[in-house]
Amino acid sequence: MPAEVKSTGTAAVLDTASQFLRTFKTPGLILVAVSGGSDSKGLLLALNKAIAATTGFSLAACTVDHGLRPESADEARAVAQLCVSLGIFHVTRRWEGEKPATGLQAAARSARYALLAAVAWETQALCVVTGHSRNDQLETIAMRKTRSDTAGHGLSGMADAVLFDRDTWILRPFLDLDRAVIRRDLAAQGQDWFDDPSNDNARFERVRVRRSLADRPDARRHDTEAGFDARHASSQRAAAFLAGHAMIFGGLMARIEPVAALTGEDAFRGILSLAACLGGRAYLPGRETTERLRHFIDSGIDGRLTAGRVVFDRRRSGLYLYREARGLPILSLSSGAEGVWDGRFRVANRGGQAITVSAAADGAQIAAGLIAAGVPEGVARRAAKAGLPFSFSDPAFEGAIPEDRGICLSPWDTFLPRFDLILANQCAALFGREPYKSLPVHHVSFELIGF
Repeated sequence: MPAEVKSTGTAAVLDTASQFLRTFKTPGLILVAVSGGSDSKGLLLALNKAIAATTGFSLAACTVDHGLRPESADEARAVAQLCVSLGIFHVTRRWEGEKPATGLQAAARSARYALLAAVAWETQALCVVTGHSRNDQLETIAMRKTRSDTAGHGLSGMADAVLFDRDTWILRPFLDLDRAVIRRDLAAQGQDWFDDPSNDNARFERVRVRRSLADRPDARRHDTEAGFDARHASSQRAAAFLAGHAMIFGGLMARIEPVAALTGEDAFRGILSLAACLGGRAYLPGRETTERLRHFIDSGIDGRLTAGRVVFDRRRSGLYLYREARGLPILSLSSGAEGVWDGRFRVANRGGQAITVSAAADGAQIAAGLIAAGVPEGVARRAAKAGLPFSFSDPAFEGAIPEDRGICLSPWDTFLPRFDLILANQCAALFGREPYKSLPVHHVSFELIGF
């Protein structure tokens, strides 16, 4: 991804693809997600041309058929035929099963990335690339502006790179290109594209936002740069705060000290990130909960407050965070099955019989370990009630906990935007986990991409 794209016409498309290839640490196979729409088709053709002028790179393509429209199968076949004509390996994956009545687009997105990640693993691709354009970016930011968001961090929009399921990097090299430029480039090559009818269905929020942005011709890079810069810098400062002031005990609870350090937006964001991990939640608390927590922490008064399934226990010795002992699930696993308990721990049943995983009945053994580590007795006993009834070294459960001690970091284990990578890695280190998978590309210029 370039430091500056000087081309403004159709040459900008090939220039962007060529400069994107130069950011890779080592060449290899790139998997392109191609729907047949203008953006993804433009990306496929541009990368194919750019790779012809390089060595070591190759392309594969995957089309995900969501099965939501009768014509989607024909569109997937058309993409496959195009790839055959270009000598590009192509596979189609179909989203099977029942489709939800609500949240359809979010469910389709998750299914799409899971299918793409599976193909990336099968082909040993360096990454998956998608054709998201600047239009998609502006729409995303506009949508997030209307939602309740913690401290406005969502206004950074989409990241240029997202790690999916801790294993597959999804890169978006066209985020600085307008869709109109991509389409002019396709037209110049005599190529057409498919338009998904859902892109004109006003029942979807993105379509309504797209129409509103059509009346704002000035909505360009300035809408994205400030948000991304703030998010990236905040992640760095929040990570530094946690490195200097946070400690994790047994993967169950955190202590932030000294109490006097609990000031500032970035310290607060670090605390909220730890709380999401300890509560097994994929998202930070909403605005109303955030303000309630801020008032509690800034009050300087010792006491307890529960928010987002986490108890915030303020004492002179520090601020303690631990999962509240309510609403704890029961997880049944047959022999050989794996699952995530309470969004916090991944458990694998390696034994020959079914097992049931639930919170400790009294947590006395867990509490004793926490107390021995220096946790106040009252805090230790409350935190232990939300723990698992076996330790990670318990011989009875040997092989039941996979790598990284089975600890999940729910805010990032499924989708980790690159501008949060340093914060996620700091939390991983605190919880005793390995760092997240490194990017296949060198540092990307934020000045250009601005997201």
